Amino acid sequence: MTIHNFRELVAWQKAMQLTKEVYVLTKNFPSIEQYGLVSQIQRAVVSIPSNIAEGAGRPTQKELVHFLSFSLGSAYELETELLLARELDYITEEQSKQINTEVVEVQKLVYSLMKKFNSSESN
Repeated sequence: MTIHNFRELVAWQKAMQLTKEVYVLTKNFPSIEQYGLVSQIQRAVVSIPSNIAEGAGRPTQKELVHFLSFSLGSAYELETELLLARELDYITEEQSKQINTEVVEVQKLVYSLMKKFNSSESN
């Protein structure tokens, strides 16, 4: 069972929403970070829905799971970078908690998809 319509996946939808929110959040970072942390954060967050979509377009479930693992890795990378942004006082504690809740939700959704397609591949 390969997924071809990634737009129907809740994980992709939530990742897209997260991406928009992270872009808004990073608009207020110091200009010195434009080519540093902001760039890294934006690349990581864009990678999450992009890899879900790319995996959905692959012909095998094994390839789909492979791209989902990239997506999950990017979500953990994003979480780390946002924690650093909090440590540097680029975002408030409240912003950090709110965005981290969304990151963890996306991580869980992607992981669930990976488990689903790993188990159906072995059946």
